[in-house]
Amino acid sequence: MIEGIRTDSAPFVRFPDGTEPPLSQAVKVGDLVFTSGQGPLHPVTHEIPDDFSAQVRQVLHNLVAVVTAAGSRKDLIVRCTCYLADRADFGTFNEVYREFFAHCPRFPARTTVVTQLVRDGERVEIDGVAAVVG
Repeated sequence: MIEGIRTDSAPFVRFPDGTEPPLSQAVKVGDLVFTSGQGPLHPVTHEIPDDFSAQVRQVLHNLVAVVTAAGSRKDLIVRCTCYLADRADFGTFNEVYREFFAHCPRFPARTTVVTQLVRDGERVEIDGVAAVVG
């Protein structure tokens, strides 16, 4: 069974004309959850923090909100693809990422790339894969 996931605990932003983007926040397939890229928007205010560390934390909280809505948990995130707008932020990104997953039994497998991101002011985006157990 394939199920689209949507939660108000993570941002789902419309285009400027009011239409919805053609995506699901996540898709659950069997015992796996595949998330769309999560940006640093606060789910209620839709504001982006200026501070890079705060952006990373918000992205990770948004990622966990989506996998939780699909029946998974933070410690069951098995893979992340991380997109940074500036290579100079890589060290800070690693510090915040390490702190965020420090209490999990393992770090997720990960790929990190430097690229131009779509939304102005956004310096980090992450998509992930999580297991659903039980």
